[in-house]
Amino acid sequence: MNKNKIFPNKLFFLGLSLFSMMFCQSSNVDDQSSNPPPNNGEDNSGYATASVWLTKADETIKLQKQADIYFKNTSNNYQTIEIDAAQKYQTIDGFGYTLTGGSVQVINQLSASKKEELLQNLFSANENSIGVSYLRLSIGASDLNADVFSYDDMPAGQTDPTLANFSMAKDQAVIDMLKKILTINPNIKIIATPWSPPVWMKDNGSSVGGSLKPEYYSVYAQYFVKYIQAMKANGITIDAITPQNEPLHPGNNPSMYMTSAQQGNFIKNNLGPAFQAADIKTKIILYDHNCDKPDYPMDILADADAAKYVDGSAFHLYAGNINVLGNVHLAYPNKNLYFTEQWTGSNSSFAGDLIWHMKNVIIGSMRNWSKVALEWNVANDASFNPHTTGGCTECKGAITINSGEAFTKNVAYYIIGQASKFVPQNSQRIASTQPGTLSTVAFARPDGKIALIVLNEGDNTENFNIKYNSKTAATSITAKSVATFIF
Repeated sequence: MNKNKIFPNKLFFLGLSLFSMMFCQSSNVDDQSSNPPPNNGEDNSGYATASVWLTKADETIKLQKQADIYFKNTSNNYQTIEIDAAQKYQTIDGFGYTLTGGSVQVINQLSASKKEELLQNLFSANENSIGVSYLRLSIGASDLNADVFSYDDMPAGQTDPTLANFSMAKDQAVIDMLKKILTINPNIKIIATPWSPPVWMKDNGSSVGGSLKPEYYSVYAQYFVKYIQAMKANGITIDAITPQNEPLHPGNNPSMYMTSAQQGNFIKNNLGPAFQAADIKTKIILYDHNCDKPDYPMDILADADAAKYVDGSAFHLYAGNINVLGNVHLAYPNKNLYFTEQWTGSNSSFAGDLIWHMKNVIIGSMRNWSKVALEWNVANDASFNPHTTGGCTECKGAITINSGEAFTKNVAYYIIGQASKFVPQNSQRIASTQPGTLSTVAFARPDGKIALIVLNEGDNTENFNIKYNSKTAATSITAKSVATFIF
């Protein structure tokens, strides 16, 4: 994570922040279903219903259940969102965050009861929870750890080519929290990525920048094997890895520069064969960086000897356009796509972040074939700590830990919750139109229900119909709001 990255539309966000209102946040998802608006005496018992959950950019409503709407086939001249479940796209692996070492450190500062409450809020399928279904981990430290480390650090000038000193002891707290999370959601999926290998493997001997020495390619492949096996021994399955976080951003601490040629060679000649030899089924996913360089993963996918080991490509959106994912899908339709990181900043507004992230990270990535949508950090403290020296000083977690008995839910909690709560793993994206100023994405869930996410980024309330299976429900969405409809 680059502390110097400028958020897209920053001036837009600063303008919107003038209209944001601050409210005390409860420690539960707000459910107003026990007190719905009156129905004016109408008998709606004969109609199919859709439940509605709303978040408004002005913070007056945050993931609150609204009055149900009804498929009455009422005649009107509203714009219509048409849902076509016969047009099927990618299957969804989940929505979530990166569980950094720093996140674990601050969450562990909560009292036992408050920690339990937070973990249930995040990961359970309860009514007052958001059901996070996918997590990203750092292999070793990320820049949102208090200190830099790898799993095989050696004194200056020494090396360990047999990895005899490999140890995950410094991540024991992360392992322990993952075990707890798995008791809440045993089906959560995990992707892991390194910010840097051990510095003795690098050509500059530093945790910042540098490249992997060719003589350590095979050793580094075994480092991944040992990591996956060690996590498995702890009951934690790593579903996927990427070889390097943000390989074209060597200025972070930790970080490493890795060209597409280097990554392709590493996968083709070392990592892929090492996984195969160890019978490791963990997916190898390319790139893990911005949408402005789609040629990076496509260069590797063009090499059949490397591509045979590759499941797909991962992207962030600190530069470029989210539609690039769709272009990569068109070029390589048999390879999957993943959206793995986007930060919310300490200086941006709830309103600006909600609108931009819902449009791009959630709706945009899903409409462009991504199997996951992940925000960045789960949690930090009120001073945006911990982070490494040179790490991100402005990254705002989904949760702020204020004290041992208090935490605050930030905008990233609601961005992910608006999807994760309603779109479980193994849902499948289906076709939905986007009339007027409305942005939409729809899913067929394993339980047979449809989930439709609708964003109104405009300044006026929008009336519209939802049409599905020849039935129509008339409804509306207020300005600068996002709603999820379940029917």
